[in-house]
Amino acid sequence: MSSLRSVCVFCGSRAGLNPAFARDARDLGRAIASEGWRLVYGAGDVGLMGEVARAALAEGGRTMGVIPTHLLVREQGRRDLGQMVITENMHERKKVMFMNSDAIVVLPGGAGSLDEFFEVLTWRQIGLHEKPIFLLDTDGYWQPLLALLENVIAQGFAEGGLRDYYVTVPDVPTLAGRLRAALS
Repeated sequence: MSSLRSVCVFCGSRAGLNPAFARDARDLGRAIASEGWRLVYGAGDVGLMGEVARAALAEGGRTMGVIPTHLLVREQGRRDLGQMVITENMHERKKVMFMNSDAIVVLPGGAGSLDEFFEVLTWRQIGLHEKPIFLLDTDGYWQPLLALLENVIAQGFAEGGLRDYYVTVPDVPTLAGRLRAALS
């Protein structure tokens, strides 16, 4: 394995209504850069994607953006990244992002972020990887999702061990510490 560690960040292509979402995205981008890790993300310059990337780049961080051709205009694909991969579709985008990362972080986001989270969670559940998955629970954003996952377990659709496949963290300093431990 290469000595360069990469953190895949799945997050919203919108900023959301709570200013704390953008603040945490910027703080995470700075933390990734300051640790010398590479940011792997969706290559967009909008929403939380743009916030995390601009912050990482401003700190001299390494970046890899992955974007499908049909979103280049909509998500304002950045061209100043360390590496840019243009894929044919969303499935390929997720695979390339996942394959080029050592850990996954999920920030607040919408249906796309949920899709990305559930795909890597499912892959972990069925034994396809052991990469750490972190949910950044900015101002309790993920609490309804966590309740849903508890209901999935309670209703017998997953074993309680599902909880072991992701870690929920309340803030960026805690997340950075957990990433540091996982990537060392």
